[in-house]
Amino acid sequence: MMVTTRRQRRQRHQTETSSKMTTFNITLPANIPFAERLSGFRVTLADKLAKRNVYMTTLRELSSLSDRDLSDLGLSRTDIKAIALEAAYGK
Repeated sequence: MMVTTRRQRRQRHQTETSSKMTTFNITLPANIPFAERLSGFRVTLADKLAKRNVYMTTLRELSSLSDRDLSDLGLSRTDIKAIALEAAYGK
């Protein structure tokens, strides 16, 4: 019979639980100049902000309509968020 210490049990537990965790690595090429990475970030950010602006504008405008106006368009209040998402992000 083998006697294990508390430290050994803790280490074994950490090893067992760490093998169950999901991890991912992101590898970025090191040879891309900082200015190009910054430019790419700015383009991505501008695109995301533009889409967010379309979403918020659509949401605000549809929410401001009365129930009768929405009914005339064949919409209900529950459709507003889905329509705004589709308008902005194509989902």
